Amino acid sequence: MFQNVYNGKRVFITGNTGFKGSWLSAWLISLGARVTGFSIDIPSQPSNYETLKLEEHLDQIYGDVRDLPTLSSTIERVQPDFVFHLAAQSLVGRSYSNPVDTFATNVMGTVHVLESIRQANFACTVLLITSDKCYDNVEWEWGYRESDRLGGKDPYSGSKGAAELAIRSYYYSFFKDQVDKIRIASCRAGNVIGGGDWAENRIIPDCFRAWSQYTPVIIRSPQSTRPWQHVLEALSGYLHLGSLLTLHSELSGESYNFGPRADQNVSVELLLKELACHWDLGNMPPFTRAEGNFHEAGQLKLNCDKALVKLNWSPTLEFPSLARVTAEWYRHYHTLGSDGLFDLTMHQIDEYVHEAVRRGRIWTK
Repeated sequence: MFQNVYNGKRVFITGNTGFKGSWLSAWLISLGARVTGFSIDIPSQPSNYETLKLEEHLDQIYGDVRDLPTLSSTIERVQPDFVFHLAAQSLVGRSYSNPVDTFATNVMGTVHVLESIRQANFACTVLLITSDKCYDNVEWEWGYRESDRLGGKDPYSGSKGAAELAIRSYYYSFFKDQVDKIRIASCRAGNVIGGGDWAENRIIPDCFRAWSQYTPVIIRSPQSTRPWQHVLEALSGYLHLGSLLTLHSELSGESYNFGPRADQNVSVELLLKELACHWDLGNMPPFTRAEGNFHEAGQLKLNCDKALVKLNWSPTLEFPSLARVTAEWYRHYHTLGSDGLFDLTMHQIDEYVHEAVRRGRIWTK
């Protein structure tokens, strides 16, 4: 799988205690990687990192990506073969209440990773994860391409667009002529869902927190559409790109969208109804509506043709399947607690890989 490039390799993950970071850690551990995590804290309670007991399987370092000296010295000490930068302030709502921290973490944190790599004296492949919200969303019907305008009307989106500009600047200023040593790429993914997301004011954790208490979830915009995909879909793209970067220097300096097919760009209302099929709600409606007090995009989707053409990557799961495995994870947690969750998570990774093999996805080789 992934041409076996991660087996035995040193992999450094910022933000590994978060939702995507913990799933990425688990997958890399299963691939035989030697994972070092770098995170400021445990971002939520409960925490996927803690419920999976990942501290037993990796080397955890607590630090802040806004602290350049500590980050740089840590990377120099670890000398990773791969860096996956996921550390971020990732909530739109919080970006309004704390815009300075959002820009400091998302922009300068990314700059500090890039600067640490620039100063390093070893070869490394670097994947910098931003967001589908890095694009200037003008609510059009077609998907955003990697060459479309960056930006955003809220602080979170603006910070992710600015991070992409920093990545581009560093590549052309420092890394373009060093592809024999350093190769970098940025990844932009749509809204990922899956078990273990406990962030505040996010639809999936809010949904299962409410349903576990037999109350409808309160949502702001049921007709807003998003490119829903399971977390493993996005991670398969990141891992596949990382493996190809080690072999093909011409991929360095590029950005790639990883998202679902267009028919999975569905509304919040339809997502909740699909999830409800796997949860016993009785006669209770799955949601009630409440208006939000900040701007949020109504429609957003990605064009992933570049990943298809250049990387031969495409998504694997159908929309009903991603809803099913997500609900199954939370049902296990709310029924049995953390007992067996690591095994369930690894089983869901294996199940996903099996489906990818069945569909002939190139990264399974």
